[in-house]
Amino acid sequence: MSETAPALVISDLHLEREPGPTLNAALAFLDGPARAASALYILGDLFEYWVGDDASHPAAEQLAAALSALEAPVMFIHGNRDFLVGPDYAARAGMTLAPEPLHATLPCGPALLMHGDSLCTDDSEHMAFRQMVRSEAWQRDFLAQPLEQRIARAETMREASRHNGQMKAAAITDVNGEAVAATFRDGDVPLLIHGHTHRPAIHDLEVAGQPRQRCVLPAWDEHPGFLELGPEGPVLRQLDETPYPAHLLHA
Repeated sequence: MSETAPALVISDLHLEREPGPTLNAALAFLDGPARAASALYILGDLFEYWVGDDASHPAAEQLAAALSALEAPVMFIHGNRDFLVGPDYAARAGMTLAPEPLHATLPCGPALLMHGDSLCTDDSEHMAFRQMVRSEAWQRDFLAQPLEQRIARAETMREASRHNGQMKAAAITDVNGEAVAATFRDGDVPLLIHGHTHRPAIHDLEVAGQPRQRCVLPAWDEHPGFLELGPEGPVLRQLDETPYPAHLLHA
């Protein structure tokens, strides 16, 4: 591949257990634009939920085969739905489990990559849930349960999340401005990339007197797309590689 090949970033595919349209779109993407990438970054919520590497499913294994066939390195950051993806599945998929936030040197320069839910500090209910499920004790206890019980519990949590999300104001479920500014200051990078909020956009900001950009990725169960990061900077694209529709971008 070319030394100037762009890096690509995706998130929020929300793949179900059985193959379907979103998986087909992902496989086409991996066999298309991703083959020319210098690296692929997956910023969480790859799956609608994940209850352990011993509980894989057809969609996950088809995806793993396609990911492992890529020549470019694949980096994965956990989301709020697939935080239990572990080393066994990562090995099958040829992915590296990356820390959050992840400092990366991209073709357009240094950047900070994350799932994004940690920036939604106004959503106190989600922040409490995040702290609970990211703890080693909670994960150990959950993974010790029988598979059927884990799946049933994940389904219950998913339905509760959907209901709660519908009841909350959009401002609460979006990122907090001060959390974003603090992340820029702490990371000391010009570019922040995340998913989670399902509000695709490229925001031009100023933090501490310095120009910054915040790139938000689209959700694939709404309108699929990816972020292309070449020497000229970030561009949001649809899966056919055309620019992401302006009317779907968020201010």
